[in-house]
Amino acid sequence: MRVKLLTTISFFTYQLSISQTEKLLHGKVVSQNIALRKVEVINKTAKTSTVTNDLGEFSIAVKPKDSLLFFSKDYFFTRLKINQQNIETNNIIVNMILKPEELDEVLITKIKFEKVKFDPEAVSEILVRKQANNLQQYITGHKDGTIRNPAQISFPLVRKRPKDKTIPESPFKKLLKVTCAPDFFTKELKLNPEEKELFVEFCDADPKSKTLLENKNILATMDFLYAKNEEFKKLTP
Repeated sequence: MRVKLLTTISFFTYQLSISQTEKLLHGKVVSQNIALRKVEVINKTAKTSTVTNDLGEFSIAVKPKDSLLFFSKDYFFTRLKINQQNIETNNIIVNMILKPEELDEVLITKIKFEKVKFDPEAVSEILVRKQANNLQQYITGHKDGTIRNPAQISFPLVRKRPKDKTIPESPFKKLLKVTCAPDFFTKELKLNPEEKELFVEFCDADPKSKTLLENKNILATMDFLYAKNEEFKKLTP
């Protein structure tokens, strides 16, 4: 009897402690003032999740310092660190950024243009007149046709334009481009704009980045980026 009483007291104490720390948070997910349905809302700290309804609304149990992730395949994921003010307000609005649309292929149709009609004699006359005007500055003005400063006459050399050797973008960089919002590195990872490229190269050099490409998972990608950010800040002065 005593054991049962202690068990019951322990159970109610545990439930009371949970109710005191966790609160049901209500909110709405939008993009450009349009409600987003079927957005996955993940409490990364508590390992729980829910989905927004047709009005973009959601409810999820949280406590201060919990990390919420908002994920939809057509939008950049959004992260929100819960504080006491969010819980007290209990009506948060989360804005998501639409990913740029990628075209799989471009179809070019054949377009016929009408031929431009011109008079060959008129064109030849224009060219002769143009050449005469260009050489006028070198002629002395005498009828003998002598040329002043013949060394100044030069003909432009046609130089071949060097080929643009563009380094192809790595698959890991492409993954970050379609996964992370443009301000993710400065806003969430607290990196300076000039550190962004160096940090991406730092992550790309890690063999673990190749594993993320084999099994694309938003939570695994975020954990990897936050962990690499800690390493990166220790290396950079």
